[in-house]
Formats: sequence, structure tokens, C-alpha cells
Amino acid sequence: MTTQFLFDGPEDARATVLLAHGAGAPMDSAAMTAVTKSLVEEKLRVARFEFGYMAARRTEAGRKPPPRAERVMPEFLAAVDDLGPTSGPLIIGGKSMGGRVASMVADELFAAGRIAGLVCLGYPFHPPGKPEQLRTAHLEQLRTPTLIFQGTRDPFGVLAEVSGYTLSPAIEVVWLEDGDHDLKPRKSISGLSASDHLKAIGTATQAWALRLTP
Repeated sequence: MTTQFLFDGPEDARATVLLAHGAGAPMDSAAMTAVTKSLVEEKLRVARFEFGYMAARRTEAGRKPPPRAERVMPEFLAAVDDLGPTSGPLIIGGKSMGGRVASMVADELFAAGRIAGLVCLGYPFHPPGKPEQLRTAHLEQLRTPTLIFQGTRDPFGVLAEVSGYTLSPAIEVVWLEDGDHDLKPRKSISGLSASDHLKAIGTATQAWALRLTP
């Protein structure tokens, strides 16, 4: 089955970002759309796609549960194939589970010269309430240049936890003050809005992409 994409941003962009969704919401969710807008405002090209189980929810009764991340790795690789030539170098990534799956296929693609980097939005370092069940083993030796945006109160990995993990030097973590798993802060507590964090994501990604693609 050919991957279906949503495209946003200039066709002559300096770089293209291929994004997968999180476990529970589709590629056109409010969160994915907001992040896409922040990247497009920085003149990046964004392509969004869905894993098969999520696409099936659009046409089938009931809600297919998300499979294990390892099961959809071939779908991410297929999306890269189906995307074909891109405007500028390709960066892969996604929201939560989508970013995790991207991180699991990144080194294969990076070694083949097919991608320039990886961006993760709210990486699920562990299931909420289960900090002992780490999903970081492959991140210790990751070779792909990586940018992770993480909220400081994300239940999938807060600042105090993640700062103690062994992560590859190829990984840069950008902490968003008081952000939750959707990277949203509480304005009454932090003085920051969701728009502030979205702007920071777009600006930081664009600057990072420029460093990857001189």
C-alpha cells in the first residue's frame, strides 16, 4: 500500500521534515497540525503520514490499538521510500511514538545517506509511572544527529530523569519549561503559552536544520 501524505510548506524549502503521529491521534490532529504550522513558518517543508492501524481507524468501526513500535518500523521505511526525492535534505521524526519509531530506523537511513537528521517531539523515554521500563538502549549509540523537544513535566520523561540517562553525543535535548507530553505549558504557572513553545520548536528546528545542511 502506497503511503498517503499531507504536505505543507514551500516546495523549494531548505529541508523537508517527515513526521509520524503519536500512538493515539492521527496525522491531522490539533497537536500535529500546530507543530507543522510552526515548522512551515520557518520555511521548512513538512510531510505527514499515518501508520496503517491509524489509517484504518478512518474507515473501520472501532479503534485499532497501536502495535508495538517494532512492528511499524517497516512502515516508516516504506514512507521514506514512497516520499521519494525531497526539497533539500530529509529529516525524519514524529510525535511521541512516531518519534520513537523514527529513532529506531534512523541510523540505517543515515548510514545510507538518505536522511540528514532526526527530530522527536515529546520522546516516550518510559511509560508513565514506570520509569524502570526505559526505551533508551538504542539512543546510547545513536549516530544520527538528533533534536529532541521535551517538556520538563512530561510523564514519559521529566528533566530530573532524562538528565541522568546515558544518551549519544549526537542527541541534543531542548527542554520546554513546564511542558507536558504535548509540550504545552501552564501559563498561570510558567508565564508561557503553547504558542511560545511552538515558536521555540520552529525556530530551533530551523536553526538546527541549517547546521546540518550547510
